[in-house]
Amino acid sequence: MRIRLVNVDELPLLQDIERAAGQCFRDIGMPEIAEDEPLPVDVLARYRTAGTAWAAVDAADSPRAYLIAEHVDGNLHVEQVSVHPDQARRGVGRALLDRLADHGAAGGVPALTLTTFTDVPWNAPYYVRCGFRALDDSELGAELADIRRREAAHGLDRWPRVCMRRDLRGGA
Repeated sequence: MRIRLVNVDELPLLQDIERAAGQCFRDIGMPEIAEDEPLPVDVLARYRTAGTAWAAVDAADSPRAYLIAEHVDGNLHVEQVSVHPDQARRGVGRALLDRLADHGAAGGVPALTLTTFTDVPWNAPYYVRCGFRALDDSELGAELADIRRREAAHGLDRWPRVCMRRDLRGGA
């Protein structure tokens, strides 16, 4: 799959990918996550405008996965990475993370960060395989700590969560 920036007319497709990808949470007893609505189009558009929304596209140039990121505590924070289930286990998510890492390193960003579920196989254990490490609370910057507080207020702490970091070569 080729990775490129998201086009404005594709934003609703990103929502469809997120809904489809979320269904696997139902199978592991997390139906609330499966039913959580994706980000609204206007919010996705802000990531696109900022140049931090990438799509992995098929041969027909149609998005099958996406990643959006934002600057948090001087790092690039993965807000969402979603792969349509028909593309799972093909390295697409890793390729999107690597594209973000290349973008960040080229811009002098020291690291990628994200928050994720600890015990979901395609979450924290997967990100460890992609070069991330868990952070303890003393390592969180103010903005990342605020993200965790908002996640808790949204009810995500019903399941164990962790903040993670991947250092970048060439970063500051």
